[in-house]
Amino acid sequence: MPPFAIGSSVEISRTISESDVYLYAGLTGDLGRNHLDEEYSKSTAYGRRVVHGTYLVGLASAASTYFGQRYDKGPFRGASYGYDRVRFVRPVFIGDTVTLTYTIVDISPEDLVSRAEVIGRNQRGDTCFAATHISKGLPVPRFRAEG
Repeated sequence: MPPFAIGSSVEISRTISESDVYLYAGLTGDLGRNHLDEEYSKSTAYGRRVVHGTYLVGLASAASTYFGQRYDKGPFRGASYGYDRVRFVRPVFIGDTVTLTYTIVDISPEDLVSRAEVIGRNQRGDTCFAATHISKGLPVPRFRAEG
């Protein structure tokens, strides 16, 4: 497994199905008509149902996990510290394929923090999602023998 560095990157893709949207709505309780009601959505600015923006944050989290499986993060291995500058740039619709690119843009050895740019593009190459993911390295727990 190669060590990670500034510029290290992974991509994941997902074609979002109607069942993805319904399952996500049920799990979160976000039952907004613009996500679930096709007839209502025809009267909106987009003319059809849109995928929950926060579903894309979940895909960003999946990209982070995949990154951690592909690169040796050494002492930077730890936990998500959060997402900054989350933007839902364009709507994502049922049937769209979204590709998220997760790229390390900053590494701080002093506080074991890394930052990644996460960009989501649809099948036409249009940017639909952008965020900065912050990760924080955590100390490895030391276990003492019972005796």
